[in-house]
Amino acid sequence: MNIGWTGGLLGLVLAGQGAWAQAAAPAKIAATPPMGWNSWDAYGLTITEEQFRANVEFEAAKLKPFGWNYAVIDEGWFFFNPQDRPHPDALHYAVDNYGRYIPVPARFPSSASLPRGTMAASDPVPTAPKLLATIDQTSFKPLADWVHSQGLKFGIHIVRGIPRASVERNLPVAGSAFHAADVADTADACPWDPTNWGVRNNAAGQAWYDSLLAQYAGWGVDLLKVDCIASHPYKIDEIRMIRRAIDKTGRPMVLSLSPGPTALENAAEVAEVAQMWRISNDIWDLWINPKPFPKSLYSQFETAAAWAQYAKPGNWSDADMLPLGELRPVPGDGQPRTTRLTPREQQTMLTLWSMARSPLILGANLTLMDEDTLKLLTNAEVIHIDQTSTASRMVLHSGDIIAWTSDLADGSTALALFNVGESPVIVTSSFEAYNLEDALYRVKDAWTGKNLGKLKSVQNLPLEPHASLLWVLRK
Repeated sequence: MNIGWTGGLLGLVLAGQGAWAQAAAPAKIAATPPMGWNSWDAYGLTITEEQFRANVEFEAAKLKPFGWNYAVIDEGWFFFNPQDRPHPDALHYAVDNYGRYIPVPARFPSSASLPRGTMAASDPVPTAPKLLATIDQTSFKPLADWVHSQGLKFGIHIVRGIPRASVERNLPVAGSAFHAADVADTADACPWDPTNWGVRNNAAGQAWYDSLLAQYAGWGVDLLKVDCIASHPYKIDEIRMIRRAIDKTGRPMVLSLSPGPTALENAAEVAEVAQMWRISNDIWDLWINPKPFPKSLYSQFETAAAWAQYAKPGNWSDADMLPLGELRPVPGDGQPRTTRLTPREQQTMLTLWSMARSPLILGANLTLMDEDTLKLLTNAEVIHIDQTSTASRMVLHSGDIIAWTSDLADGSTALALFNVGESPVIVTSSFEAYNLEDALYRVKDAWTGKNLGKLKSVQNLPLEPHASLLWVLRK
């Protein structure tokens, strides 16, 4: 089968990163797509400090040299009993005197190094709370300080809004005359999360986010992932309040918006207020899924292509986490498992994410990392494409063949070819078919590192089902 097509987005993360960072100096935060690890795909709501530290130690030792530098605790760090999440009335929360979620010391022992608060859960409150909450004073600062000592950056996940448990107690808002009842919009609950009420778009709402972000800045948070805000529903007023609150702290902090799909018509708005935003609903380890949830790798090709034009220093379209390696002991979706993506599909995922200049946020349990997965994640040429390429675009989608190209700072071009079908194909085409100049190129395979010599075209190239290649073309 002879097919011509065009492909992709390309760049290498280590060698050219310094020059690119200088060129992108105005975008001081997330000048390149953020890279790191997030606890959700392997631990869901249940991550503990011991588990987190073990993953951070691996990241620092094995992944940091290749640019992976964020470590993010995802949802649920304020639950005493995360296993009861399906039964919201049974959840036990940890909040401080000002109604803000705080880490549970039983799960994060270092958080209890600060003096305890002055208000106990048994103290009189204005209403009769139904939600169990312990009022205390704990902090992620000791843990963040340790992450920073490893040469990494610290991130957390929250859901937009104000805790319902704090509203029941009408707790005061730090640094203001407001109380939780002034802040809460009880007609605006996240459709899929039972923990919070929405926040009013008024002075009380801004005071709430100011107090929240002041707390996070004091902890040393470098990345804040805010959920139920980029889509279903899209809450631009609330995003702007968060942005203002971050700016007031003076701390460089990546704002990551979730979930997707962020609407294309909102691209300009989100670019004004956030460094990254989800472009699809949750991606998991499936090549194709006939159901609407979760999203599959196959479904991400067209979505990534539609968003590629909006990627630039300081603004990155987020294709979601990489569900690779071991997804255990308590993955955020499904049963504990080794990723269901085949080795071929895993390489295709990394190739697409890198060509689309998506943030690279790994979901694997790093403590169980095998050599093949580690090798996949530490290919410097592929990472460089993700981090430094420009003008990424899908240039061809013909039948089962998809092609992307992107420009590299040294004048070379990245070309990615994908077979998204269920049968092997043989690709034979000129480079012109991919909108490239008709010329003789020196070709290097980015994945294998092999120099393929000088080529004027793609000749008799076999591509297995769900496979991809990534070439760097230099004149």
